[in-house]
Amino acid sequence: MIEKNNVEELPDEQRSERPSGAQPPQQGQNEEHHALGAQAQRDEEIEAIRQHSKHQPPAIQRPPQLPPAPPRKALTIVAVMLLVLLVAGGITLLARASHERALAKETEIETVPTVAVVNPLPEKPDEDLVLPGSLLAYEESPIYARTNGYLVKWYKDIGSRVTKGELLAKIDTPEVDQELNQSRAARQQIVAQMEIAKITADRWANLLKTDSVSAQEADQNASGYKQAQANLSAADANVRRLEQLEGFKDVYAPFTGVLTKRNVDPGALINAGAQAAGRELFDIARVDPLRVYTSVPQAYAPYIKVGAKTFVTLQEFPGQKFVATVARTAEAIDTNTRTLLTEVDVPNKDGRLLPGSFGEVHFAVGSNVNKVTVPVNTMLFRAQGAQVAVVGPDNKVQLRPINIGRDYGTTLEILGGVDPSEKIVVNPSDSLEEGQQVNVAQPQPGQQKGGAS
Repeated sequence: MIEKNNVEELPDEQRSERPSGAQPPQQGQNEEHHALGAQAQRDEEIEAIRQHSKHQPPAIQRPPQLPPAPPRKALTIVAVMLLVLLVAGGITLLARASHERALAKETEIETVPTVAVVNPLPEKPDEDLVLPGSLLAYEESPIYARTNGYLVKWYKDIGSRVTKGELLAKIDTPEVDQELNQSRAARQQIVAQMEIAKITADRWANLLKTDSVSAQEADQNASGYKQAQANLSAADANVRRLEQLEGFKDVYAPFTGVLTKRNVDPGALINAGAQAAGRELFDIARVDPLRVYTSVPQAYAPYIKVGAKTFVTLQEFPGQKFVATVARTAEAIDTNTRTLLTEVDVPNKDGRLLPGSFGEVHFAVGSNVNKVTVPVNTMLFRAQGAQVAVVGPDNKVQLRPINIGRDYGTTLEILGGVDPSEKIVVNPSDSLEEGQQVNVAQPQPGQQKGGAS
């Protein structure tokens, strides 16, 4: 506005300074000249104002002055600020402690092993307990020679049924024969010496009565006679020994049975005894009845009674049952296998059953025992025997001994000690200990009871 007023006033002054005697120009020329002059005047004024504004210092506006705050209000502000700082610090410490607790809990969880578990499958009780067993001869003995010589002839071969005292073979013993002849001749010499000693002793005894000889000489001759008697007794014993060796030239059956082996032929050199130099001549077995040995698991042991009837089956006789009797038991549980050794006797009058065969013994005790099956990879082998690791309700491990019934290949039959509702660890680690805390893995979709969960 200032610039405009100044610009507008300048033409008036110029108009006042214009000479009074000058002639006014024409109307159109005057207006144009006036406009050009006014524009030039405005430009000069604007430039002068700009130059003037450059030399003036900028104006600084001071903030308004406020009155000082009262002392009580200042203390309140400081207290609030301190309280805010304390609360912020407490929240920071609590957050840090919570983070440390969470980290410690997570670390503890990670240190606890995670295991997969399986539930045992209950097995339907059987009417019979079927156990494997080997059929053995009731009596079996190897036959060795008791004298040295050469085999002259054998009279019985393998498979021959022989009776007690029947001749089996004959051995030629030339050395024993000569030793017997020599011992008999030596005995005759001793008999002759004893007769001379007796005559001498009697003569010196008579001379002692007349004091013709000393008592010492008479006693020596009497002692010589007694020594000759002792030599005769020794010679008689040696003769009897050699006569007995002569009797061993004939080999006889020690009991009634069947010859199962024959290891010599005529002309073979025979050495006496069963040592390394000895040679087995025959092997004889009594096959009526046969013994069947089987190991009954501990859970069934109380139901095995001596004298109880049972039966034996063999694969080569399908559908046939051979009646047997429980003859005896070991009356003790084997600490290694936790089983009771049991002997069952099977009559074999017709000789159909052969010793050494494999069969199955059927005991009527299966309905009294609760059985379950578990995978074979749940079993632990420790010094205490076969065990399984059971996870309790508190997720702690219990090492439990088991009694194994039958082995089905991928699964095992467990006779007591484990319930179907319990959880058994699959593939347990060797470092698993009693009472150890574990985490149970969640079952995968589609898994059923009896499989790893």
